[in-house]
Amino acid sequence: QVQLVESGGGLVQPGGSLKLSCTASGSISRFNAMGWYRQAPGKERDWVAQITSGGSTNYADSVKGRFTISRDNAKNTVYLQMNRLKPEDTAVYSCDAVQSFPWNHYWGQGTQVTVSS
Repeated sequence: QVQLVESGGGLVQPGGSLKLSCTASGSISRFNAMGWYRQAPGKERDWVAQITSGGSTNYADSVKGRFTISRDNAKNTVYLQMNRLKPEDTAVYSCDAVQSFPWNHYWGQGTQVTVSS
């Protein structure tokens, strides 16, 4: 069973930066794509960013230009660099991984990000 463990969350002031990490218990090269989602209190979970095994990236409009997703296969880790953070970015951030053969969809437990002065 694959485990995904997020880290790097915390409290940051508006305009600040944080870098989240998502480390898998095994090789991430097996996954077709990995990504980040977030869920604010009382709201549905929203997709934030995705990176494919080939390195292609996609972002939600709300974070485009501020967030950057990357991966380090040697460390079995995907990152989310978050810059120019806003209070509306406050949420629990979770990473996911999708494997096609056999099909599996894995989730991490999440890490809290709070943007407040």
